[in-house]
Amino acid sequence: MKTSRRYRALLAVCLNLVALLFSTTAFITTYWCEGTQRVPKPNCGKAKKTNCINYSGNETSKETNQNVVHYSWETGDDRFLFRYFHTGIWYSCEENISGVGEKCRSFIDLAPASEKGVLWLSVVSEVLYIMLLVVGFSLMCLELFHSSNVIDGLKLNAFAAVFTVLSGLLGMVAHMMYTQVFQVTVSLGPEDWRPHSWDYGWSFCLAWGSFTCCMAASVTTLNSYTKTVIEFRHKRKIFEQGFREEQTFIDQEAIKYFRERSVQSVSGSVEVFVDPSVSTAKSMRATASVDLSEIPEMLGEEQC
Repeated sequence: MKTSRRYRALLAVCLNLVALLFSTTAFITTYWCEGTQRVPKPNCGKAKKTNCINYSGNETSKETNQNVVHYSWETGDDRFLFRYFHTGIWYSCEENISGVGEKCRSFIDLAPASEKGVLWLSVVSEVLYIMLLVVGFSLMCLELFHSSNVIDGLKLNAFAAVFTVLSGLLGMVAHMMYTQVFQVTVSLGPEDWRPHSWDYGWSFCLAWGSFTCCMAASVTTLNSYTKTVIEFRHKRKIFEQGFREEQTFIDQEAIKYFRERSVQSVSGSVEVFVDPSVSTAKSMRATASVDLSEIPEMLGEEQC
């Protein structure tokens, strides 16, 4: 029983640790959603020769004279460039088409004004989610390594299960709120940011994987608590039943003992009071037999 309970506690600790690592990684990374943005190609220059619009004419005259009319033979999607972007809870980073690297902007500033309250609620829920995971993980470790008393271990187990379940619910709500805010921002966000195509990234998968591990840890902890309580109740029932049977056996032995003692005492008293009567009857029978033998002699003497 103790070994199986320890294995269940160790499994719950491992699941909680995985959930904590996944949630922290997802919270600080910017790959919840990723895709491409459709932006106009920049003008070609000395520093940029590719993925740009090359106008006919002298480049030096174009750069110096702003009144010159420029012509481009590119039409349709050829005039646009699809740049890669990825977004997290805090920042949205885009490929820098004019240079090297990425440009990042605050996602809170990009969100519409009507959704900023929901986004802040999502951030607060994510923080509480991670904090409750830390509390649950600490209680599970305390129950696993420092609890020698079974009753104290059950109490720690119950509190760890409650904190883990609450953290899982907060994490689920936070993920759903962020998803809603991002979808609204895709439709109502700034023109230069709206994605042309997008999908969920690996940070989003880590966030929901963290939620799954968190709920699995809570279920394992509750299962360990419930199974331990049931085993204790079963052992208590067996103990009480054995105690009752032992008490009943002792009572029966005592009753049998006193019954035998009472029968022996009664039989002894009967023998004491019956023996004199028996001897008296024997003497009476002897005298009676003697008297009968003497009767003929007495009759003969009378006849003479």
